Amino acid sequence: MNFLLLNEVINKMFTKYGTDNIIVMLTISVVLIGISFFISKTWIQVPLIIAGVLLAAFTFWFFRDPDRTVPAEALNDESLIVSPADGTVVQIKNIYEEKYMKCDAVQISIFLSPLDVHVNRIPISGVVEYFKYNPGKYLVAYHPKSSELNEQTYIGVRSKYAKILFKQIVGIVARRLVWDIKQGDSVKIGQRFGMMKFGSRMDVIVPPETEILIKNGDKVSAAETILAKLKKH
Repeated sequence: MNFLLLNEVINKMFTKYGTDNIIVMLTISVVLIGISFFISKTWIQVPLIIAGVLLAAFTFWFFRDPDRTVPAEALNDESLIVSPADGTVVQIKNIYEEKYMKCDAVQISIFLSPLDVHVNRIPISGVVEYFKYNPGKYLVAYHPKSSELNEQTYIGVRSKYAKILFKQIVGIVARRLVWDIKQGDSVKIGQRFGMMKFGSRMDVIVPPETEILIKNGDKVSAAETILAKLKKH
């Protein structure tokens, strides 16, 4: 199988945002298993096989990209915001958002474990008015200060009813952010736009009068869980 064919197969089965990682990790897996056959009479054969199989299994699991269906009510009501990421809601708090919205706001923080789907999706239809990448630290993603100090992207979208901001934030394990949108793009609710690799956090920041429809501890799914409802003017 040549590289181009392998690349095509991977893109059909897994997220395009992880192609480079998938090829490297599966290559390492094959090498580990291959080496084990050349040392079949030593004690290290079994650990090598186990390591190779586990690495391949983790690769297939982590870079999966299942189809998602945006709830019909969110497609029909442009005031509804869906989750941009899979994970667990770890914090809902009042803040002042100074970069894009420049007003009091409510921040919803979602923690992604390495076992969650890490492909990110647009939470509401609109236009990307603000985009900024900020290099930073690598605090554990559920740490309260990770939202301020860690490496992250800021994505500000003006929807029909209000401005919202969402942030891809790396954690202590995640060390790479991927995105394929830019300022000026029109985006649609549920659209794939990037990935955070190997455990991370997503913050969604909404106006203070927004009705929050989830609570701390809730499990959410990208594009499928409705997080909040904007006030209609």
